[in-house]
Amino acid sequence: MSAKTNAIRQRARARTAVDAETLKQIESALERLWAEHGLSTATLAGYRRDLLGLAGFLETRGKGLHAAGQADLFDYLGWRVTQGYAARSNARLLSSLRAFYALIKRSGSIGEDPTRLLDMPRLPRPVPKALSESQVEALLRADAGEAPEQTTLRAMLELMYACGLRVSELVDLPAAAVNLRQGLLRVMGKGSKERLVPMGEEAQHWLERYLQEVRPARVGKRSVAALFVDAGGQAWNRQQFWVALKRRAQSAGVDPARVSPHVLRHSFATHLLNHGADLRALQMLLGHSSLSSTQIYTLIAKEGLKKMHRAHHPRG
Repeated sequence: MSAKTNAIRQRARARTAVDAETLKQIESALERLWAEHGLSTATLAGYRRDLLGLAGFLETRGKGLHAAGQADLFDYLGWRVTQGYAARSNARLLSSLRAFYALIKRSGSIGEDPTRLLDMPRLPRPVPKALSESQVEALLRADAGEAPEQTTLRAMLELMYACGLRVSELVDLPAAAVNLRQGLLRVMGKGSKERLVPMGEEAQHWLERYLQEVRPARVGKRSVAALFVDAGGQAWNRQQFWVALKRRAQSAGVDPARVSPHVLRHSFATHLLNHGADLRALQMLLGHSSLSSTQIYTLIAKEGLKKMHRAHHPRG
């Protein structure tokens, strides 16, 4: 950890030493936010940190949270920028403050919401990380050890890459979702939205092998809904798949730090675009409700074109 980061955190901690009344106000507000919106423990903890930070800053001005004005919040955000806080951190802070001040305004504790003129900082759009086609090929073909485990993991990886599945979609797949005759997979995505995805020949081949050679022996006469089951006959979970994928990456000579289930999904989308896939069709395959979510993959394709241009153009 750098000296600069340490200094920032020390100053932030110093500003969270607030009086008992302020602490009571914060905890009361968090309880009401939890009751109204069902916020997670992690979200509430983030809100608490943000409100304590602002309260500490305001105390140096002799003010409490309820007395803060727009100028105070502008100054606090400005101070955070000078201290090196990232735009993403400030965006999260502003979300916390908006939730808090909207709540106490509704209760009549303040007359005006001091966050109403504050704009979210513009966040850089992250470019999804994807593996190259040769890296995916190495990952798929790597030896996974014993034959049943090799067949199972190969079928899971082939299906994930061929269909662009999220890891939760993969491990939650019921056996009834597979239509081998038509080569289609019925996937239940986010928001319980169902989509049909073609599997492709290679994924279908390995899935058929798994269904013939592995699953019957593991399930026996029991009725098991899950498509993929482990050696104990239980449905795979995300953690199991994550560990197996990292081990597979090591065996394939691909940096495990660069490999994750979602990176495979990103690779699926990127490789389709590189081979001329239509953006709307890709949106349907990924199960995105908005095209803007799919458009992020065009950034990777553009980066690839730039690299090719620099490498091969005489004036690149």
